[in-house]
Amino acid sequence: MKFYDLMSKSAEDVGLQLSKEQYEKFIDYMKLLQEWNEKINLTAIIDDEEIIKKHFIDSIKAFKRDEFKIARSLIDVGTGAGFPGLPIAIMRADLNVTLLDSLNKRVSFLNTVINRIGVSNVTTIHSRAEDGAKDVKLRENFDIATSRAVANMSVLSELCLPYVKVGGSFIALKGPSVDQEIIESANAIKILGGKILEICEINIEDTELKHNLVVVKKMDRSPKEYPRRAGLISKNPIK
Repeated sequence: MKFYDLMSKSAEDVGLQLSKEQYEKFIDYMKLLQEWNEKINLTAIIDDEEIIKKHFIDSIKAFKRDEFKIARSLIDVGTGAGFPGLPIAIMRADLNVTLLDSLNKRVSFLNTVINRIGVSNVTTIHSRAEDGAKDVKLRENFDIATSRAVANMSVLSELCLPYVKVGGSFIALKGPSVDQEIIESANAIKILGGKILEICEINIEDTELKHNLVVVKKMDRSPKEYPRRAGLISKNPIK
């Protein structure tokens, strides 16, 4: 129970209670992450305490936004090793969470974690984000789309907003400096049917890390031509 108090305090700070059962799921998740990371590249963060703070607590801090507390469905786009979607699913067993990633090896890892730790509210999808968003079963079908992927807001918005229902939210987990990025992506977000609602700063306990949650409200349906094919999205972002 070495890290229980730290994780419990972080959960309480965003209005949640961390049970011992949930904590054990996180520890098993961490062990599997470290084990699989020796075979495939999942994360550069491998130390126990660093995983707790920079992956688990960072993900839990998303609950600072009430959207994560009341949503019924969430998709984590480009989830990688499962962040932030899987920690969110552990904390809210009543939330239907979909983890989408383009690399089959990462999806295999996620399926192993899901089965081993026993979470029944999570589905995985092996797909590129731009392809999944064209699927009628997924398009504009989620209360929240989230992503911690490394890409600018114009690119992330094109990949994520098409998954969100009108009235729902796209919430990106970004680094400490987002102001210029927000200015540059404002028109793209508008074209895709979104409106920037708020930038919410989060702090990670016992670290100097500061991140931002960029909250985008889905006001209108995304035009059918978006997202475009992969090469165009990154090489020619919407301006």
